[in-house]
Amino acid sequence: MRQLLGGLAVCLGAVAYAQADTSERQQVDQLADALEPRLIAWRRDIHQHPELGNREFRTAALVAEHLKRLGLDVQTGIGRTGVVALLRGGLPGPVVALRADMDALPVTEQSNQPFASKARANWMGEDVGVAHVCGHDGHTAILMGVAEVLATMRAQLPGTVKFIFQPAEEGPPPGEDGGAALMIREGALRNPVPAAIFGLHLNSRTPLGKAGVRAGTLMASGDTFRIVVKGSQTHSALPWLGVDPVVLASQVVLGIQTIQSRQVNVLQEPSVVTIATVHGGNRPNIIPETVEMSGMIRALDEGMRRDIQRRVATTADAIARSAGGSAEVSVAPNYDVLINDARLAELGTRSLRTTLGSGQVFENPKVTVSEDFSAYQKIIPGFFYFLGVVPDGTPAEKVFPNHSPRFWIDEQVLKIGVRSLTNITLDYLHEADDKLSAGLQPASAR
Repeated sequence: MRQLLGGLAVCLGAVAYAQADTSERQQVDQLADALEPRLIAWRRDIHQHPELGNREFRTAALVAEHLKRLGLDVQTGIGRTGVVALLRGGLPGPVVALRADMDALPVTEQSNQPFASKARANWMGEDVGVAHVCGHDGHTAILMGVAEVLATMRAQLPGTVKFIFQPAEEGPPPGEDGGAALMIREGALRNPVPAAIFGLHLNSRTPLGKAGVRAGTLMASGDTFRIVVKGSQTHSALPWLGVDPVVLASQVVLGIQTIQSRQVNVLQEPSVVTIATVHGGNRPNIIPETVEMSGMIRALDEGMRRDIQRRVATTADAIARSAGGSAEVSVAPNYDVLINDARLAELGTRSLRTTLGSGQVFENPKVTVSEDFSAYQKIIPGFFYFLGVVPDGTPAEKVFPNHSPRFWIDEQVLKIGVRSLTNITLDYLHEADDKLSAGLQPASAR
């Protein structure tokens, strides 16, 4: 299916690489410069009013209103709160998709910004702070800006651009569907079908204005697992009359760490298994009946991913049974390995070098974090890149990772994001237009 839907992408090497001409890039720069105050205002508004996954009602309304003012065909409610819009260019050409995520995280922000989030919500039965500490507010503002720039250039646009504003990239609330997978099921990649998709992610580990790119595997899969260790409840003074699931759970935590250190081939690909929550008991004088744990498996290879899932289950069960208990293990696949199409990565890299400067683009190492942009790439070819947010010379103690309550971005990155993503889009459309002009047909038309 990827070959059929992505015919324009898989034949990129058939003709010389084409880029938007200098005058068009200058127009993009001028429009992005003029748009910068509004980019910052959008980002701050969204930052100050964050919403958790599948609850992005205000953000989606803001996005939809903006896109309708631009004259785009807008659909709302895709994947619960997602927004999909079409910009039809004045010239014939292919369909390309651009994606941004809109959701915030259940984190209490710790910053002194005047637009810092004060929002709170209920998450898994707890009252929590809500904050944009992963850059999704910036992603949304950037794609709103790209839509405005391309709408202004509509008459000279050779093709159609589909804008996908996605909820719940961080995962939907327990018991709900959401994210990229739900948007795909509800038609985000249909009517019309894009030949390729592009996206970016703001990254606090990269200097401001630098882009991290990589062909092939870039980001890890991410699978959530839950382990319920069952013992036999008894008085804490009489542990021999029961089976202590707390001790067994402790041994399971340690045993699972040997999967990486002793069981998988560390020379093949990195992998990570993290147990992040442990819950059990309610009194110091009662050994409980059960202990529940949860965590995530990260892998950069699909075979290793499945192998680790199996090993987590067998390790937990064997340890629990060794002392008369039991362990129930469930694994929920969340994110696939993110794999950039090689030829789209080549196009994107060359476009970024022209836009940002050759010295501003580097090969990004593989990373063990996950992104559900990978779901789109299972259907059509895609290219995903990182964009740095931290100015050179920032002291190390002032640089905080994504998901930290102190995460921050330099807002100059918003204009850079608009310029880079707009130019990648134009370069792709011009490349496809050149192939069609040369009489080359996409695979889907053969």
